[in-house]
Amino acid sequence: MLAGLSLSVLLSSLGTSIANVGLPAMAHAFGASFQAVQWIVLAYLLAVTTLIVSVGRLGDLTGRRRLLLAGIALFTAASVLCGLAPALWWLIAARAAQGVGAAVMMALTMAFVGETVPKGRTGRAMGLLGTMSAIGTALGPSLGGVLIPGPGWRAIFLVNVPLGLLALLLTRRHLPVDPPRPTTGRPRFDHAGTVLLALTLGAYALAMTLGRGSSGALTVALLTAAALGAGLFLRVESRAASPLIRPAAFGDPVLSSSLAMSALVSTVMMATLVVGPFYLSRGLGLGAAAVGLALSAGPLVAAVAGVPAGRVADRLGAARTTVLGLTAVAAGCLALALLPARSGVVGYLAPVVVVTAGYAVFQTANNTAVMAEVDPDRRGVVSGLLNLSRNLGLVTGASVLGAVFALASASADVTTARPDAVATGMRTTFAVAAALIVVALAVALAGRRRARRERPAAAPGAALPEPARQA
Repeated sequence: MLAGLSLSVLLSSLGTSIANVGLPAMAHAFGASFQAVQWIVLAYLLAVTTLIVSVGRLGDLTGRRRLLLAGIALFTAASVLCGLAPALWWLIAARAAQGVGAAVMMALTMAFVGETVPKGRTGRAMGLLGTMSAIGTALGPSLGGVLIPGPGWRAIFLVNVPLGLLALLLTRRHLPVDPPRPTTGRPRFDHAGTVLLALTLGAYALAMTLGRGSSGALTVALLTAAALGAGLFLRVESRAASPLIRPAAFGDPVLSSSLAMSALVSTVMMATLVVGPFYLSRGLGLGAAAVGLALSAGPLVAAVAGVPAGRVADRLGAARTTVLGLTAVAAGCLALALLPARSGVVGYLAPVVVVTAGYAVFQTANNTAVMAEVDPDRRGVVSGLLNLSRNLGLVTGASVLGAVFALASASADVTTARPDAVATGMRTTFAVAAALIVVALAVALAGRRRARRERPAAAPGAALPEPARQA
């Protein structure tokens, strides 16, 4: 069962990371501009971001097993369509369908862990999923770099097909059958809330990806639309009989603090991907192959640290482990912000390894704290919210911290900036990142204190969120 779930996570993260390396080849194949082929990546990202919460809730209502099987099948079929695409519009549409399947897989894998794995081993299972996600992220660029010069760009999509079929076989054979659903009195799916949330998240994601930190008219209009959509969504949900997301759920100290921390930490982690290539190439003068090798260090560390981080969370408790991971991320960011000018590649990679290992520890513990205690009928939507907070952090980090890096480098074009200017931009960006992690630590500690105040009279042995149990 865990092998099938792990493959689902691997495929969804591989789908995110492998397409970027093929954009130049696809632009040449279709005779399209970079702005046009960029939608190959954006279509997947938008589908995942806008639908991940909704499909999680749909799984809670209709049955997670059948929906996960449908998601894996859709992802696999869409991968075939991507590989056979005769035109750019076909490929973009197939990538959007692939993103819908990935949203299902991302949202429901953690929900199944919370449902089927004993609580004493939840951390290890979450660590395994985190390991597979990191492997997919690290494998994408290198696998794409091998396939494109050989079989061609179509192979980067067709490689998903055998893995998808294997995941489909494993999950079909080993996942528990969905319990029977009542024919009457069953909660209804919130269509209005789903549409509003999708439009709101889509506007925000487009503002971050197309705007890239600028304050142009399009970015302002999209952010305004996102803010208005968020307010309207909360108003509709407060009046819905069966809301997609209960507004009162954000009053839970464990869930609200976990979502906020996940968004902040994911924002910071994007800095390593945005800043790293420019600092290694322009600041340190490395060639393309050496830059790729150096950038793979972070995801590989996350892959190795995932399962041990789960064991630590099971032993020490998720709350303590969350703080431990955040502390490591803050220390690594601070070291990068104070990095001497002549530290070289090793001086840069050592703090990045600390940051990435801390992220693996944090992510595993944070997910465990939430999923181990969530109500069974809300596991899908809560899992979707956790993944959504991570995705929103990544797109925000790419835009905002990318803008900080460009501004601090004091250059109109970072690709031609002087080495010392790039180094200054890198240190400034990670100083901002360290400040964001300090905010995340404050959120973690405040969440623990709030949970302690709100649940002081729980009976011994009662199910409590992890911060209260640690207290």
